[in-house]
Amino acid sequence: MGPDSTAGELGREVKHLSVRTGESFPIHLWEDRTRGEQWVPSYDTALLALVSDEYLRVAGNNAVDNGTRTFEFRALEPGEHRIVFEKRMGWKFTAEDRRVFLISVANGARRGS
Repeated sequence: MGPDSTAGELGREVKHLSVRTGESFPIHLWEDRTRGEQWVPSYDTALLALVSDEYLRVAGNNAVDNGTRTFEFRALEPGEHRIVFEKRMGWKFTAEDRRVFLISVANGARRGS
């Protein structure tokens, strides 16, 4: 597979997003904190800025703590940027899962917004 391949690590596909410089965009991932899961992003901080990191627990009448974790990034520079999320467990040395996002950032803000 060549450099334009959409296959990510662990056989997962790369998810593509398109934004413009200065725009923010969310990435939503499911997390089960009862099991000790935590998504950890790796990215170039000169190209993308993490604006917020929020967790919304699913309401329920049980002791399970799972829900959606939302990472909001802002595109700082134009180009093709990559964010790799690894699902970490506190007692493991290797990632449980991995998600790859390829962010295409066009120069400038959209007109009329």
